Amino acid sequence: MDSRPDVLTGRPIVAGIAIGKIKVLSNNIDKYFAAYKTGDAKVELQRLEAAVAGAKDDLLNIISVAQQTKEDEKAKIMEAHLMMIGDPMVTDTISAKIADGMSAPKAAIATGEELATMFSMMDDAYLRERAADMKDINNRIARKLLGVPELTFDEPTIICAQDIEPSTMASIPIDKIQGVALVQGSTTSHAVIIAKSRNIVTVVGMQEAILGMPDGANAVLDGNKGQLVVQPEEQVMALYSRWRDEEMEKQRLAIVSAKEPSVTKDGHYVQLAANIGLPSDMESALKYGCHGVGLFRTEFLFMGHATPPTEDEQFEAYRTVAEKCGEHLCVIRTMDIGGDKPLPYLQVAHEENPFLGCRAVRLCFENEEIFKTQLKALLRAAAYGKIAIMVPMIISIGEVRQVKALMDVCRAELDAQGKTYGKNLQVGIMVETPAAAANAEGLIKECDFFSIGTNDLCQYTLAVDRMNQAIAHLYDHFNPAVLKLINNTIRAGEIARANGKEHFWVGMCGEMASDPLAAAMLIGMGIDELSMNAPSRPRVHAMIRSLDTADAKAAVPEILALDDGASVKEYLKERFGK
Repeated sequence: MDSRPDVLTGRPIVAGIAIGKIKVLSNNIDKYFAAYKTGDAKVELQRLEAAVAGAKDDLLNIISVAQQTKEDEKAKIMEAHLMMIGDPMVTDTISAKIADGMSAPKAAIATGEELATMFSMMDDAYLRERAADMKDINNRIARKLLGVPELTFDEPTIICAQDIEPSTMASIPIDKIQGVALVQGSTTSHAVIIAKSRNIVTVVGMQEAILGMPDGANAVLDGNKGQLVVQPEEQVMALYSRWRDEEMEKQRLAIVSAKEPSVTKDGHYVQLAANIGLPSDMESALKYGCHGVGLFRTEFLFMGHATPPTEDEQFEAYRTVAEKCGEHLCVIRTMDIGGDKPLPYLQVAHEENPFLGCRAVRLCFENEEIFKTQLKALLRAAAYGKIAIMVPMIISIGEVRQVKALMDVCRAELDAQGKTYGKNLQVGIMVETPAAAANAEGLIKECDFFSIGTNDLCQYTLAVDRMNQAIAHLYDHFNPAVLKLINNTIRAGEIARANGKEHFWVGMCGEMASDPLAAAMLIGMGIDELSMNAPSRPRVHAMIRSLDTADAKAAVPEILALDDGASVKEYLKERFGK
């Protein structure tokens, strides 16, 4: 690690070179609170109503601009914010606090903290990150109430912050924001997802010293090495400028070539699919040339409502995505909801450790009617496209059999109702527990495919919460223990095909799938499909087209013999990184 005071380090998330002026963002609005004059409850409620309307107008403007500029990911996230900001769960909670004597802005911030705490207890990392969204929408209401002016950016900027709210990230003009350096943040936060979709160089886990950087200072954010270089010398700046121009040209060519088949130099095809959360994500997936969907997270369909989505509502969402996938497969994960979820219709007891508690398929079995409604919607949608059902958090073959038995019940009910449904959809599992990865060969008996969910597989194998910045450096998908479980899972697919299940396939839908170096190794292991955030596809596609399959296969025994993740990454850089 470079110890010079002008070079600060963190964890690279979005690669590239950003050059601009530093702007440190602070959430300190104490002076606005000091100037605020609290009225009676009636006045505060009127102010709240006006602030909510103003906040909605802001979000509608951001969404409109995003749609005009074809920033589909940003528009989708802000649409989710718009839905949340009008949810009675938010406004009623703020109103109740005002009725108890709290000022409207304090009530909004307190509500944000309260709801964020509920979300932060969720076991699914992607959903845990929605805590930031809850804070964001309530802070937006509070800023409206307090009269806090919107941020302005007059020149290319590198933002330095403890964290950044998704709506702030979405509202900054794309030609003004060059890079983002955060003390906190993760690959699944909405702010980082927006940064990825806008291809903004991003580094997280930075030292807190970035918060003391002088505004307006020249800087370079190196998203390849995870470094913020402050006030670089002239020759250093010139070098970074050249590197940035070269990378931009490479990226342009990569997007153009992404329409070509994802095949290695010797003709081996690897399917590159998209991870999505809502049907609207398909526009971005198609733009970047993704072939099908490798992970449709259905959780958002179940959130923000007083009752669960109906069979027809789910059916329409699943059918829409399946039809847009065309000839390619659409893999839809059954709801991955867990303990302490703020869902009023799911009575889940508080758990000391929801990561290991009643979540995902376990919760589905506890709420069988809700689960059956989803299964019936999936079966019906399978009549309109190539749908595969993926079940999360499996640890035993008995659980797979229980899901398939429920599907038989659902088919009988659909027959009785005279409803059309798909007859031949695939059923597989997300391999995200060490139990499933270690016993992959046994699980193939009841599955048509495996999709490796590396986010949770890493956490469970390494006993590391990747959201905990104090130990985030221990979270490493190149750790030899993780690699051996992944290799064992892929080998189980080969065994399945050798024993008569000729169409059995193994994919990956975790964050690791978007890492080009990991892709080289995974192809050597024999992976069939990689699914990722759509903007990540061009880099992985370029890596695949540069590979020789025999060379990738030859590297695997050497990789699995290495002692630690750092050695694996260095080996991959040396062998495939050029």
